[in-house]
Amino acid sequence: MTDATTAEGASASTVDPTAMRQAMGRFATGVAVVTTRHDGHPHGMTVNSMTSVSLDPPLLLVCLTTGARTTEAVVGAGRFVVNVLAARQGQIALRFARRGEEHFAGLDADQADNRHDLPVVPGALVHADCTVDQVLTAGDHLVVFGRVDALCRSDATPLAFHGGRFADLRPHGAEHDLWFA
Repeated sequence: MTDATTAEGASASTVDPTAMRQAMGRFATGVAVVTTRHDGHPHGMTVNSMTSVSLDPPLLLVCLTTGARTTEAVVGAGRFVVNVLAARQGQIALRFARRGEEHFAGLDADQADNRHDLPVVPGALVHADCTVDQVLTAGDHLVVFGRVDALCRSDATPLAFHGGRFADLRPHGAEHDLWFA
């Protein structure tokens, strides 16, 4: 065990936040953008803490930074879309990772797919339309459980994230795509 426990039973961590980020960065993940609309305005943020929780009922979870505009908008709206990014959408991930910027400027998120009444990322690998099921506080994040109401998907290659960088993901033995040819 790496944590010291206080008399009250709370954990006082001896792990440096930078060391934690670097260690957890060794775990390869996908990349998603969570989007919603609240009070007439679109909101979105890049996440890599997203996972499927249950098939029956269909549930997923996303971990969102406490106090962020998008976090407040997701909770306030009670609905959100998880947009799983496809390979070559690294610039979209970076766009939605920047704090305080107008993420949707020049992005045709409302017209990308008319099956969604929330903004979606055009060209994303998956759009999972969700209703907030429950919200839990966990440290400096909110864990938002979403009931998946609708799905759209493609068979494109996903965008991966590892060691603080975007990465290509391909099955073992697969040939490299020569996308620059």
